Amino acid sequence: MKKLFVLFAVSLLGVSAFAQNYERSKFLDNWSVGVNGGVAIKTTGSNFGEDLVPSFGIRAAKGITPAFGLAVDANFYTGIKPYDNLGTMIQASNISAMGTLNLMNVIGGYLGTPRLFEITALYGVGWMHTYGHDSESSRTTAALLGRVNKISSKIGADFAFNFGADKQFQVYLEPSINYLFLGGDTYTEPVEYGYNAVSNGAQPAYNIDNSYLQLNLGFIYKFRNSNGTHNFKYSDKKYTQADVDALQAEIDALKGRKPETITKEIVSDPITKEINVSDLVFVTFAQGSSWIGSEAKEALNTIPEGRHVQIVGTASPEGDADLNQKLSEDRANKVADYLKERGVIVDSAQGLGVQSSTSNRLAIVYVK
Repeated sequence: MKKLFVLFAVSLLGVSAFAQNYERSKFLDNWSVGVNGGVAIKTTGSNFGEDLVPSFGIRAAKGITPAFGLAVDANFYTGIKPYDNLGTMIQASNISAMGTLNLMNVIGGYLGTPRLFEITALYGVGWMHTYGHDSESSRTTAALLGRVNKISSKIGADFAFNFGADKQFQVYLEPSINYLFLGGDTYTEPVEYGYNAVSNGAQPAYNIDNSYLQLNLGFIYKFRNSNGTHNFKYSDKKYTQADVDALQAEIDALKGRKPETITKEIVSDPITKEINVSDLVFVTFAQGSSWIGSEAKEALNTIPEGRHVQIVGTASPEGDADLNQKLSEDRANKVADYLKERGVIVDSAQGLGVQSSTSNRLAIVYVK
């Protein structure tokens, strides 16, 4: 279990490393499917020349961030060597639900398109099932293993090459070790572990005598996303010069307008006093993010405790309208939460979605 917690913690780091900067995608984006084939062999007590078992399988995967994803693998085996043949064409199957961590993107960052070569770590748990015909009169290994269910755990790595005009295809070589535990055989007597290890309720987790090695060669196709690409669209910069220029233009335009005009666009409730630009605090955000950075906190910290404020959030025009509306609301609420913790009185906080054709990833705070 320690390995599971370690990989889960690293995966969370992979999520947080990209959570603020990659372009948000819809649920149906960043899916892929693939096929694979290879060989498997029991880790201990096997004859490499004689006990290799052919396998084939399918995979479906979903990218959550450029670093972290989820995958489901289903592998099928034509034998269970070095144990006896169970008499069926497919003698075992293993279905695994896994977390994936792209080590290249964690270490080197994602540059907007997959690298030609990538290494991805895999870890997950699943269900191993052996098929066959149980025999009441036989005490052979085949009888003991016939129709057995076990929990499995897969640890592996994909050495992958991405290709195609849009990097929509991938081939990978995947070595892995697969542990089997917490299963039960058709008989109640315990079975000794070692060469003939099968299963019983007292089996230690991650017993190498109850594991097998596997080497797969696979092919993946990545479906087209709603933005027209087959991969994440990502920028490693929070702001471009164009973003800065557009924001400055909006501020300059506010300075030249009449106070009542500013009142109508910045707040929803009528305000009796005139608004000066000095009464406004502008908080800027990274694309697709509602995270408040250190510079934004410095600006918000200038608002004295006990003052009343009204807040509106906005979003830039890229992406889905519903997501942009939700994002603008999240930005206003995050600023409101931060100010409330400092003792500032928030009269209202609302999101206005997209308010111009230029980048305006803002929360605007009116200090009364």
